[in-house]
Parts: sequence; C-alpha cells; structure tokens
Amino acid sequence: MLARGLRRLEIRGRQCALQGPRLPDLVRHQRFLRCTCCKEGHYTPAELRHLGCSPPDPEADDIDERYTPQQRADVLRVLNTATREELADIKLLRGRKSANIVEHRDGHGPFTHLHSLLEVPLLKHKTIMKVCQSILSPCEEPGRREKKLQGLKFIKPDVERRRLLAAKSIVSIVFGIRKIAWAQVDRNRTVLDWNQQESHRYMKGPYLPSIYLEEISLAVSRIPKADFFILEKPGISVQNTNLFPVTLHLRTIEAMLHGLLGVHFAEDQQHRVLSAVRTAVGKHFELMVGESRTSGRELVQQLMADSVTQEHPRVLFPRDALSRYRRLFQKGGADRGEEMCDALLQAVAFYEFLLNNS
Repeated sequence: MLARGLRRLEIRGRQCALQGPRLPDLVRHQRFLRCTCCKEGHYTPAELRHLGCSPPDPEADDIDERYTPQQRADVLRVLNTATREELADIKLLRGRKSANIVEHRDGHGPFTHLHSLLEVPLLKHKTIMKVCQSILSPCEEPGRREKKLQGLKFIKPDVERRRLLAAKSIVSIVFGIRKIAWAQVDRNRTVLDWNQQESHRYMKGPYLPSIYLEEISLAVSRIPKADFFILEKPGISVQNTNLFPVTLHLRTIEAMLHGLLGVHFAEDQQHRVLSAVRTAVGKHFELMVGESRTSGRELVQQLMADSVTQEHPRVLFPRDALSRYRRLFQKGGADRGEEMCDALLQAVAFYEFLLNNS
C-alpha cells in the first residue's frame, strides 16, 4: 500500500515537472505523509521508506466482543496469574509464547483486555482465539489429546487385534550402544523375565557384520520365547550425518533381531516381530520434553514400589526377583539400566494401548 502510494506520487511528480509551475505546490503538499498502516504519525517520503509498519489485523478489534464479560474475566485471570509452566500447558502457548506473556505482564502490568494480547510477540489474532477457547473449555483438550494418542500407529506392521489380545506374553526389546535389554510381560502385566546382554565389541575398529551376528545371536539365545517381540524403533534421524556410525549400529542390530527372531515368517507369513514408536511410549508416560524423551528410571522405580504397596498395581513383579531388580536400579549404581527401564515401559505401554483400543 505504501509503495503504491509513493509510486503514484513519483508519477505525479514527473507530470508536474513537465508542467513546471505546479511542482512547488506538490512538494509542499507531500512534505508530510501519513502512514496508512499504523496511522500514528506524519512522515516525509524518505522516512516512510524506512518504516517497518505492518497492516493492522482487520479482525483484531473484535476479540473482546466475542466473549461475555465473565468469559473475558476468566481468561484474563488465567493469563495474569499463571506461571510460565502453567501457561505452557495451554494449547499453542508452549515454548517462547508462554515466556513472552510472563515477560510482557512483568514489564507492562496485568492484561486488562484481550485486545492487549496482540502486543505480546508471537501472539496473533487466530492464536489468541484458540488460547481463549482452550482456557474456557479445558475439559475438551485432554479428550482430544487422548483420542489422538490412542489412534497412533503404535506398532508396525499392522497385526490383527484379536491376535494381539490372544497373546499369552510378549517380549519388549530395546537396544543401545552397548546393550540389548528385554522384558517379558504376560497379559496380566506380570514381569516374567527382565534382563539385558552387554557387549563391548560393538563399534570397535572396522565395522564387522560377523561380530554383530555373534553378539546378537548370543543375546537372542537368552531372550525367552513369546508370542510377539516388540522392538523399539531407533529414533535417530538419518539426516544427521554426524551420528551416522550410531545410526548404522542401531539399524544393524534392528535388522538382525528381526531376522533371528522372525525365522518362522517364511513358513506362515505371520508377523511376530513388530516395531514400536519410541515417542509414543514417551508421550504415554509423559516423558517427553519437546521432541526429546527423558529417562524413565524414576517411573520404573515407582512401579516396583507400587507392586508391593498397592492391591492392583500397574505392573506386578515377582517378589523373589524384586530385591534383585531394586539393587540393579539403586541410585548411583554403576549400571543404571536405562535400556531395561525402556524395555519394561514399552511392554506396559503396549498392553495399555491394546486394552484402551479394544
């Protein structure tokens, strides 16, 4: 808009230059121009060219009018009193937006009307409308999130649900740089076997598939039999070239486990080795921080404690093995058992996803 206006003035200036006497009048009239974007001042053409004004939002003026006085008061009360962490739980306010709200109200005082939210960096009209709706109807958000979470493709490839429900037990497997860990859990979520195989031959010197075959075959010989084997899908992006050796390592273990555990697929064409989405497990147990998943060690320790203290625990550990598991996860121990924790949580998530969807 501003550029077109200046262009018209330039054209008119050329015309006046040709006509002669009208040029002084034009210069006098265009000495001060009004910005049609911000409408807050008069500027010379040179000043206007350097302004960073943006057109106003045509819908911004009616934000307050869309809600009743009580609704506006409820929204403003939340925005003026909630901490940054509490604001981050509101839809569309994660990350920098929640911090901007806190910083703005600390510097300018509490918000007095919804329209003033437009002064907060990163908050646009549509964002504010969705934030208000999320605050006024908080009960709708968990249901929507739960439905989306339950609808995730937790495992691949797709297997008939009746086969999964008929399984007497599964073995959940998680592997890292040095370890392959597994947890055998039955349909009652009783831990039947929980262990790991460690190797210091991985990623040593030149890449030798024979070494991987030997080490992984040894781990498979220790893994108990089950109706299904659930393998955690490695979450490292193939686009990160710096981590290519790690990616190659994890993909090799994954491929060999699929081959060694799924030896009967050629006979009956039935998938028994499945891949699980790591982030789905993290979201299920609320272990995600942004796109990264935090340790589930404390959660597993709580599950072990609940197995003794609660009548209907989430996971049942055999009493004769519980003391050994506790020693394994003692704080400050040499072996923190992160892979074992992830394997157990993956097994629990598998059953809980399965039962919630059935």
